[in-house]
Amino acid sequence: MNIELHPIATFHSPYCDLEGMPVQPCGAQNVCATIEVKEEYVEGLKDLDGFSHLYLIYYFHKVKEPKLSVIPFNDKTKTARGVFSTRTPMHPNSLGLSLVELVKVEGNIITIKGVDIVDGTPIIDIKPYIEHFDRVCGEVKSGWMLSNADEVECMRADERFVG
Repeated sequence: MNIELHPIATFHSPYCDLEGMPVQPCGAQNVCATIEVKEEYVEGLKDLDGFSHLYLIYYFHKVKEPKLSVIPFNDKTKTARGVFSTRTPMHPNSLGLSLVELVKVEGNIITIKGVDIVDGTPIIDIKPYIEHFDRVCGEVKSGWMLSNADEVECMRADERFVG
């Protein structure tokens, strides 16, 4: 199977360095950024402004070597975890997923809030958040993740996933 993915946009963020940036969008709720969509994809932005939130799927272009075991930022035990039970950038295909607030769409520029993505990141796809599709009903488990919302919001990246 041959899979080819091509960026549809470039992310423009106030975070130019991985170290010290938020590790989840909730850690930067009021931080704005823009997505510059390539001209050939602008038609695909039609009707996007009717949504409050977007999923961004992007390529962790700064990951040099994926790992199958990592110590996540919010792991209180500092135990190595299997990469598929984490949201670190070190996954084999280096794809990221963020849920962000949509502020506006103007031409080929999308303005968003709630940014945990480094400047220059290639955006692979954009999908709308739809409450009736995406809200989880019933019991929710978060595995090893024991940090509360305030701890997640305050967490910042350190050197462990840089370079």
